[in-house]
Amino acid sequence: MKPNQPDYILLSVIAILVVFGLIMVSSASVGLSQERFGESYYYLKSQLLKGVLPGLFLGLIAYFLPYRYLKPLALPALIATIIALIMVFVPGIGQEHGGANRWIKIGPLVLQPTEFLKLSFIIYLSAWLSSKGKAVKDFSQGLIPFLFIVGAVALLIIKEPDIGTLGVIGFSSVIIYFLAGARISHLGIIGFGSVIAFYLLTKFYAHAASRLQVFMNPELDPKGIGYQINQAALALGSGGFFGVGLGQGLQKFKYLPEPASDSIVAVIGEELGFMGIMAVLLLFLIFTFRGLKVAQGAPDDFGRLLAGGLTAWVVVQALINIAAICGLIPLTGITLPFISLGGSSLAITLAGMGILLNISKYSKI
Repeated sequence: MKPNQPDYILLSVIAILVVFGLIMVSSASVGLSQERFGESYYYLKSQLLKGVLPGLFLGLIAYFLPYRYLKPLALPALIATIIALIMVFVPGIGQEHGGANRWIKIGPLVLQPTEFLKLSFIIYLSAWLSSKGKAVKDFSQGLIPFLFIVGAVALLIIKEPDIGTLGVIGFSSVIIYFLAGARISHLGIIGFGSVIAFYLLTKFYAHAASRLQVFMNPELDPKGIGYQINQAALALGSGGFFGVGLGQGLQKFKYLPEPASDSIVAVIGEELGFMGIMAVLLLFLIFTFRGLKVAQGAPDDFGRLLAGGLTAWVVVQALINIAAICGLIPLTGITLPFISLGGSSLAITLAGMGILLNISKYSKI
């Protein structure tokens, strides 16, 4: 099948989100940039050099390389990513920050393997499930292997720990499994097991337990574990309906933790108000519809599952980030796709979007 034109609506939404993200990173990071590096736009330059430029490079390769070529590369890519995940615990290579081992340093580069895992795992699951055919519905050939694969990866993520990424990969995996034709009863088993797993996490991991405690009681230890969510609430509340104005927010100046990354939604809410957050949600809603449209019209099962998985990844992560900062779910520590500061996150997300736009060229939209 010859490729057609890409989905220009999808492309436009992605471009708008990236540009908006650069504007908000510039605003949210100005205080930290000045304090740490003596210049106002250090983090903006970092986002451009470590996120946008490599992301565009990878995205263009993914756009022009026919997506079917990814299928035989799925397993080697996943194995390489798992090796990188293990390397975060190797002294001298892995880097610890805030009690978590999530980064590896290779020369001047600092990479977060879980960001690569989001993409490689979606590609692998799409390739594996598309090859299963009707066996996906079988308990022993479909559900058990799926649980084993997801569970093995989940254990590595929990070890870091990175509960937010676990949620993104977990939800995205279940959505791909559903699109592949899983039985509703099997999805029910997964849902029940997930509730038990979350309960065990809160019992055996202090990191998860403290996040849940703060969610249930935001006033608990307002200068300690409850500090971030309380400052986020102050930022959102002070923004009102239309915000205090772009660049005019105060919470980003030594009050709000991680203002340009995890908490950037709070900065958006303070400076652009409720309407600003609604505009961001509208863009992600359009992205959802266009991504699912691409999946629906894909010419084969691999393309359908891959497009659905890539769409689910971005949307699930966006909803988790926004919901956490708004106090609707426990804090997770994951970034807002396209918008938050984070070179690895933006670069890999743009690579994934290159694949999604590639599939759109062959899709009957």
